[in-house]
Amino acid sequence: MTQPIIVCEQVSKRYGSKKALEGLDLVIPEGRIVGILGPNGCGKSTLFRTITGMTRPDQGRIEVLGGPPGWRTNANIAYMPDRARWYPNQTVRQAFDWGKSFLPGFIMEEALKFAEWMDIDPDMKVGGMSRGQEARITLILCIARNVPLVILDEPFAGIDVLSREAIVSGIIDHLEDREQTMLISTHDIQEVEGLFDYTVMMDAGRAIWSGETDALRAEYGSLHHVFRTLYKKEWRR
Repeated sequence: MTQPIIVCEQVSKRYGSKKALEGLDLVIPEGRIVGILGPNGCGKSTLFRTITGMTRPDQGRIEVLGGPPGWRTNANIAYMPDRARWYPNQTVRQAFDWGKSFLPGFIMEEALKFAEWMDIDPDMKVGGMSRGQEARITLILCIARNVPLVILDEPFAGIDVLSREAIVSGIIDHLEDREQTMLISTHDIQEVEGLFDYTVMMDAGRAIWSGETDALRAEYGSLHHVFRTLYKKEWRR
């Protein structure tokens, strides 16, 4: 395994009586496109918030980019949450100007290139956009940054199948020239499973399988098939 970019040791997090993460042990190598997969409520979003330091674990240790999560590591992380909000009168270009001013590693030229490729008019106001178009803006603000770690929480929500396929192809081409690690959680496995070269399967706040995606396919078939059988007894550990 290459140098790990994220290490979790017995990480637990509760929200009241709900267990979001429960003794999570996980090591993610750098330089991979990693699929974080599992049903709703399995802990994917909490894991991402813990990696970015937005949420502190109740127990356990987490290391990101060689140190504890916080403002120092966050300068090197591009994070796309599962829901984002924009001012209705804000244009796409203004959103990109904000990114250039405040987001380390943001490259305006790449953002405009992605906008053209995703059929987004830079002068369009956010208030007139669909949810899928808004999701594309947030996605662009992440992938137009040259930082070591990119985290995308359900980036394809509200985006049609054909657009998803184009975006996946673009992400692959985009990462060819960069040494980045990208974590992606999604329910749209059939359309995007070819993107992942490393996979983490989560259930009940734990990582029940992690490793090379090709090894997972060789043992169980497609990722879609694996996801459908997630609750079967053989997946419980």
